[in-house]
Amino acid sequence: MVDSIIEKALSGPRALGAGDLAVLVALDDPAEIGKVREAAYGLKCRYSGKVVSMRGIIELGNVCAKDCYYCGIRKSNAKLERYTLSADDIARLAEIDAGQGYASLVLQSGEVEGEAHTRFIEDCLRRIAPLGLGVTLSLGEQEEDVYRRWREAGAERYLLRIETSNPALYARIHPESHSWERRVECLRALRRCGYQVGTGVMSALPGQTPDDLARDIVFFGEIDADMIGMGPYIPHCDTPLGRTAPELPASERLRLGLNMISATRLYLHDVNIASTTALQALAPDGREQGILAGANVMMPNITDTKYRRSYQLYDGKPCLDENALMCRGCLERRLALLGESVGYGRRGDSPHFLARTSAKAPSA
Repeated sequence: MVDSIIEKALSGPRALGAGDLAVLVALDDPAEIGKVREAAYGLKCRYSGKVVSMRGIIELGNVCAKDCYYCGIRKSNAKLERYTLSADDIARLAEIDAGQGYASLVLQSGEVEGEAHTRFIEDCLRRIAPLGLGVTLSLGEQEEDVYRRWREAGAERYLLRIETSNPALYARIHPESHSWERRVECLRALRRCGYQVGTGVMSALPGQTPDDLARDIVFFGEIDADMIGMGPYIPHCDTPLGRTAPELPASERLRLGLNMISATRLYLHDVNIASTTALQALAPDGREQGILAGANVMMPNITDTKYRRSYQLYDGKPCLDENALMCRGCLERRLALLGESVGYGRRGDSPHFLARTSAKAPSA
């Protein structure tokens, strides 16, 4: 069955059905998993080469209006020391990112809405603009006008993870005040504003099934996502879910996370897929395994080390004490062992985004 699913997947994007994807996500036989990852890695190389795109992450603040049951920076976590970087700090870190040769940057924070915050991000974007970086924002749910203002100020990509495409499961891991429907509408608004649109989910959530994960991948196709950022759920001790959820072995979480990368690559072919830090929290070479499973993006942390312990969405986050230069050298060496190189000086835009926008462009 796995051989026939792979053959079908390689025939073209979105050739698999939800049942096929559920099979791929649930695989636990090492030989079958090996075949799937080899096929997914081959597709990654077809669209991106043996090159990994880097986006330096600036965790600009851990203040958050959301109260998600799984997240370490949820607003009800009274044990957390809150911080917000200044615009000067963000501009300085962006210069470090450019100096590393990454050519792309991610500004990430807790979810905050309001005019003061909107203007603050606009100011940061305009100060960063002369560096010529491809800027991704991951700042949560906002009104469409806010997304448009940030786009006009220089942001080109936006990552808003749906966390699960199953509204019932979403409701079990969020307070009643959190709306799955609004989150989906925000993704549609981002597309209307012209962003490269990214989303993603958690795997290994309590009560989640392979069918749920298969539908997540189908959802990525339905919204025509350009970028995918996924990771296995890892508990945080100061959250409701972390205190009550049954503990899955790290090996099981890692298997599901890697299976999701491979299945998504085989389904969508040309999107950017991140190999996330959560994978490394589960295995020392977790991010490298993510690349071999079909991912083509890594996101090294360039935030000042003094703030990193205050931005832990889950327990056991790695690289808390590595500065930007140490992280750069480490990743370069690790990727070289795979026969992969770092795409220095390349912004690494989504091949899917480039294909769909060029198809809509008027002919000369």
